Amino acid sequence: MNGIEALKVRELSDELVKVAKRIKVLSVISWPPATVEAFLADWRAGKRRLPEPPPVEKRGKKIDQRLGEIIERADTGHAAGVFLKQTAESYRAIAAMVNAAGTEEAHRLSREVYGGPQEAVPGAKLDQLAAADELLDATAALAAATPEADENEYCITAQAVAADLRRRWRGFFEKPIRIVVDPNLTSKAAASANRVRLRDATCFSEMDIAQLSEHEIGVHALTSRNGRAQPMLTALSLSAPRTTATQEGVATFAELVTGSIDLARLRRLAFRVRAIHLAEQGADYIEVFEWLLSIGEQPGEAARTAARVFRGGDVRGRYVFTKDVVYLRGLFAVHTFLRRAIVERRPDFIRRLFVGRLTLTDIVDLEPLFESGHVSDPKYIPPWAKNVRNLAAFLAFSSTIDAIRLRSVRLDAIE
Repeated sequence: MNGIEALKVRELSDELVKVAKRIKVLSVISWPPATVEAFLADWRAGKRRLPEPPPVEKRGKKIDQRLGEIIERADTGHAAGVFLKQTAESYRAIAAMVNAAGTEEAHRLSREVYGGPQEAVPGAKLDQLAAADELLDATAALAAATPEADENEYCITAQAVAADLRRRWRGFFEKPIRIVVDPNLTSKAAASANRVRLRDATCFSEMDIAQLSEHEIGVHALTSRNGRAQPMLTALSLSAPRTTATQEGVATFAELVTGSIDLARLRRLAFRVRAIHLAEQGADYIEVFEWLLSIGEQPGEAARTAARVFRGGDVRGRYVFTKDVVYLRGLFAVHTFLRRAIVERRPDFIRRLFVGRLTLTDIVDLEPLFESGHVSDPKYIPPWAKNVRNLAAFLAFSSTIDAIRLRSVRLDAIE
């Protein structure tokens, strides 16, 4: 790619960044905390009543037109053009989904962008739903033997969590990331390149702090910062819908490899897949909420998990938001990708995960741009990914251990 071509790519990439920043998804379709609180108050009073989330604000057609222009201008004769075209297309689909919120079309677009429970697990003969069920089955007895503490039994405030996160990452970034407490945030946390928001009036645990540190700052904020520093493909800074599965997969893998994920959190990722499936089959919000209660979730957590499924959807069921399948799917895919990279002696693929927000296939497809320097090495790499030999040992052992079939082994027969 010559200098003129690179300049054109940079200009188009910058244009995509400008347009994409105007497209809001989670902040638009997520329910305000008051909606969940009102439902719980009714439920505790014996009133079995569906929640009433506010209507989703629709967006104008101008954004769609600008994305269409970017798609037309992208030169798919080279990898950078393909990346920009696919990224713009994913934003176009998700913007259309928001405008169709609550309908069958929104559900179709959600599945197009994020997938659904029936998608295959890479390298396995089972789909996401079957994998989630196997995980739940394999951990059921241990979960019962080690019950999660009631959410009222521990309470580290959001303000204390913010102070701890600032301490953990002090000096790592040239410009510190702001950690703020947001009373209107639905999820526990949300990250961008310069800021991480924490939900106020929430009880956090010590494990929550470790998880948020590795997931939100060590991956989401970090990759966004690296993407912003790219010399040509500035769109690598965007949390584009098409990159969600890989981003959440890397972030969840970071929790796993650093010991920051516990059994309850891992099972919750599987719960979400099963909950989406139930809702797609016609279960309404209350039925999904009560199913979550039946498997041991606390009422507050169950209500918020159900809200994640039905945001931008129909509380009566069928048409829901499928994004939450990406956590487990992404974890499987990233773990498999890294194992394969070690087998093929490509440690450079590990570093490339952090050049910005991209998909696993982008890491391979953008190979010419990595080699030419048009996509630069990441400025920041999380500590767990810097030591390739340690990571290789973890991955090699997990690969070898797959050969052992636990169902054929008794504790009293192991020497």
